[in-house]
Amino acid sequence: MEKIFNKLVRDNIPNIIEKNGEKAFTKILSDEEYKIELEKKLNEEYKEVLSSSGKDRIEELSDMLEIIKCLAELENSTLDEVIETAREKSLKRGSFKNKIYLEKTTD
Repeated sequence: MEKIFNKLVRDNIPNIIEKNGEKAFTKILSDEEYKIELEKKLNEEYKEVLSSSGKDRIEELSDMLEIIKCLAELENSTLDEVIETAREKSLKRGSFKNKIYLEKTTD
């Protein structure tokens, strides 16, 4: 039986498929195709984060983190640099931990 996926998968997935007795048909993406597929994958994982909780949510968040790491590498950066930028932004503008919900402003 043929199953169509047409999506970016983790590097070891084709080997896992082969070990399960199936044949995996793959291709290597160009950098532009890779970026597009990473962005699609980020959106997919975002939806999975929203629909999960507990340990499952942590698993989905880890998938998002891996995608963010790969996107950073495409920008000639690193996950560490993304985390440092987030830390600096948090120091400058704050975090979201105080649960502040801005309703409106007036002048």
